[in-house]
Amino acid sequence: MIAYINGTLTFIQDNSVVIDVHGIGYEVFCADPFSFQQQMENEVFVYTYLHVREDIQALYGFKTEDEKFLFEQLISVSGIGPKSAITILGTVHVPDFISAVEREDEKYLTQFPGVGKKTARQIILDLKGKLVHVASYTSTDKSVEEPVTGQQQYAEAEEALKALGYTDREISIIMPQLRRDNLTKTDDIVRQGLALLMKK
Repeated sequence: MIAYINGTLTFIQDNSVVIDVHGIGYEVFCADPFSFQQQMENEVFVYTYLHVREDIQALYGFKTEDEKFLFEQLISVSGIGPKSAITILGTVHVPDFISAVEREDEKYLTQFPGVGKKTARQIILDLKGKLVHVASYTSTDKSVEEPVTGQQQYAEAEEALKALGYTDREISIIMPQLRRDNLTKTDDIVRQGLALLMKK
């Protein structure tokens, strides 16, 4: 198993990055490759998971151990493969996801691509109680009964920006910054997104 990669970031692609380690380029699939943009041509440290199948070997990368742990737990659930798991990680706030699992919030879980009611229920059955020790969740010191907000608004904002003619790639570049702004209204997210896109 390749636990992590430490090398020079040489390429950023739509769903992966390429990291040079002593002349060997490792392609690493990530939830948000463009979040590494400021580290281009610099040294990066990425936690990794090597997925091996008869017809493929693929490296998946994560910025934190919490993200890697959640990925490993997700792919242990029947009906969720690595591609689905990495897609979920690209749109989720880890503590919010854990909170939803703990309070059995199927509506929250079914917002993710490829997750229907049956898969959402399977996630709850398989993972409830297994994620609460994750550092980024326990350090938030919030009750599992607290409602999860924001995810739907960001999804709606993404669709609105696409309708205005922006590409998935353009939107994926600005989404991490938008999420850091902790906006709660779709209109505000779209407005801020447009401001960021106009600067590009």
